[in-house]
Amino acid sequence: MENVNEKNATEGLNVASNPNKRLILKSVAIGVITLLLLIPIKMVESLIEEREQTAKSAMSDVFEQWGGEQLIIAPNIQYDWRCHYINKEGEKEKIEYYNRRVTLLPENLHISGTVNSQQLKRGIYEIVTYNSPIEITGDFVFTGENIEDIEHNVLHESVKIAISDIKGITEEVKLTLGNDTYTLTPNGESILSTKEFSASINLKTWTLGEKVPFKLILNLKGSQALKFLPIGKETVVSLTSNCHTPSFCGNFLPTTREVKADGFMSEWKISYVNRSYPQVIIGDIDEDGMRESEFGVNLLIPVQHYQKTLRCVKYAELFVILTFVLFFFIEIIQKKRVHPIQYTLVGLALTLFYSLLLSMSEHIGFVSSYWISAIMTVVLITLYTAGVLKIRKTAAYIGASLLGLYTYIFILIRMETYALLAGSLGLFVILAVLMYLSQRINWSKAE
Repeated sequence: MENVNEKNATEGLNVASNPNKRLILKSVAIGVITLLLLIPIKMVESLIEEREQTAKSAMSDVFEQWGGEQLIIAPNIQYDWRCHYINKEGEKEKIEYYNRRVTLLPENLHISGTVNSQQLKRGIYEIVTYNSPIEITGDFVFTGENIEDIEHNVLHESVKIAISDIKGITEEVKLTLGNDTYTLTPNGESILSTKEFSASINLKTWTLGEKVPFKLILNLKGSQALKFLPIGKETVVSLTSNCHTPSFCGNFLPTTREVKADGFMSEWKISYVNRSYPQVIIGDIDEDGMRESEFGVNLLIPVQHYQKTLRCVKYAELFVILTFVLFFFIEIIQKKRVHPIQYTLVGLALTLFYSLLLSMSEHIGFVSSYWISAIMTVVLITLYTAGVLKIRKTAAYIGASLLGLYTYIFILIRMETYALLAGSLGLFVILAVLMYLSQRINWSKAE
């Protein structure tokens, strides 16, 4: 038994006195610690996703109560066209009648509105909503092609509009068509996930080829986005808003637009030749074709701090590895011993940075949270390093290096177009520095 104990003690002494074996063991220990730190890093990723879902749930609750994304389908006229055909039964001929649905779209369509955005709070979350008076004007031209007798061949005439979320309507919907004013009411039908409002009209009083003007004012509430369909032969949409972060979306971009710090102005001009459905639709409506032609503006201020924090976490493993390599080189060059427990504590401090960033960004924004969390982490690790190594100058170098790494990551997060290029060049420079430092180490005699 004594011989076995003496043998184990001798092997331990050989490992401690053999620099190469000690470096190998230390490298293995650092690698294991790095892998173990992946557990809290993944936990932070899950926490970010959970908080983002909580924010989206809060926004959905407000949207359901206030009004969601609005798609407006401007006034159009529908009627049944009474058609006939001759049914031959032997020597007898019998006239059979049937109806075909006809949808008449506006000749000219002009939409203008002032979109007043405002922020509502649900807990710690701010949700952007809007209310807007929308004025819709234009005219119809009833041609009545192939209809010899309007009195008998045009049936069940009605004028219709449609919007996505009827909670956004704040008052009665009144439409002036020609010399008459109609109150549009829900008819229980829907198109493109919108709810229709309609009123019966009388096309028999119209003169073929005559332009019949219409006017409608909608006081509308909504959130997220405001969209339209270009159903006019010529469609012109003009919007102004106090929202300074618009995102124009859909199949058409504005012809002119101006975005300032206090809001934006935009105008679309769209011809019927730019879409896939005709001005007079006979039979079923091509909903897919109509959906493809929608356009508008997204007014939702995106909750970007969750995505940015998640992007930061993607660099966590690289950050931990570079920091450990820096400590490892300093440990060898200055002949200082850093215990694996101390590596672990430094790694946990680096991981805690992301939790600080997440919690602060929900209250004070991403940029301020990033730098406050980075400075707190750098100061903590610098002071700890000074206490471990007993060399303040080296601790200051490590603190400066960490601050440089945090600055580098911040630049990558802020960049989009050149993020890959900047990341590749930055990693090249970091690798070059590490290669330079490694030249100062005599690996065969390192202690």
